[in-house]
Amino acid sequence: MSLYRSFLLLLCCVYVVFSGANASDTITSSEPVRDSETVFSSGKTFKLGFFSPGNSANRYVGIMFNLPSPTPTAVWVANRDKPINDSSGLLTLSEDGNLVILNGQKEIIWSSSISNSMKNSTAQLLDTGNLVLKDSSNGKVLWESFQYPTKYPTDSILQLMKMGIDKSTNTTALLKTWRSPDDPSVGSFSAGIQLQYIPQAFIWNNTAPYWRSSPWDKQIYIGLPEMKSSYHSGVDLVSDNAGTAYQTYSNGNHPWILYYSLNSTGSYQEKVWDQSKKDWMVTWANPRSECDLYVK
Repeated sequence: MSLYRSFLLLLCCVYVVFSGANASDTITSSEPVRDSETVFSSGKTFKLGFFSPGNSANRYVGIMFNLPSPTPTAVWVANRDKPINDSSGLLTLSEDGNLVILNGQKEIIWSSSISNSMKNSTAQLLDTGNLVLKDSSNGKVLWESFQYPTKYPTDSILQLMKMGIDKSTNTTALLKTWRSPDDPSVGSFSAGIQLQYIPQAFIWNNTAPYWRSSPWDKQIYIGLPEMKSSYHSGVDLVSDNAGTAYQTYSNGNHPWILYYSLNSTGSYQEKVWDQSKKDWMVTWANPRSECDLYVK
């Protein structure tokens, strides 16, 4: 085989490997994301693209861990209540600067909904898993998937995300479950922070309290034995005693990959990546039994 033909073969192989990936972590109007394409964060920790959950054929835009899992682990879904039923979807920037998802008829089925028109914007997937929309001229963040509070709630909390309540603006940041493993539309369970005399974590089934933690003592939730584990050293609850309180966490320099999620049955779980099994391991979950359910 000639050197020229060998070179052409190498180019073809490179194209096959990379044609479905966006070499950049950035989305622009000239570099949108099509259904077959994927955007990776700079450190390849997270990826963003179209996916179908479980046994569903519907297409959604989601942020996922970039891990060799048999099924994608979506931690944030944009169009969770408005799926696309084919592979014609496009994630791009509109003329007014918003991040939008278009279907095959070029109809907007989801938008970041920033109110001020912005002609020069870009979107970037960060290594924290946060998708940010920025003013390209000065780098100002106009919108983000970690936005607190957000009109697009997720069922998962990643490092640096906030889950809580802000009385000054009368807003609440909640986790909202998927309807089922095949359907990311908003389900019946939600989780957040309830301001009692001392802040507590709550799970609600629709509007009815379903589970609550013990009070926060500035280090752990008292009465949750799991929180004495070193896994929880980064969990924090910030309260200003004036009606604002939120929970967040940071892994620090720990080597494990960890996140929290509220599943469709109302179970709030801590999940740690098991590299040997190439799958997630649930290290604790609440409520643990019917005895843990909320009783007035």
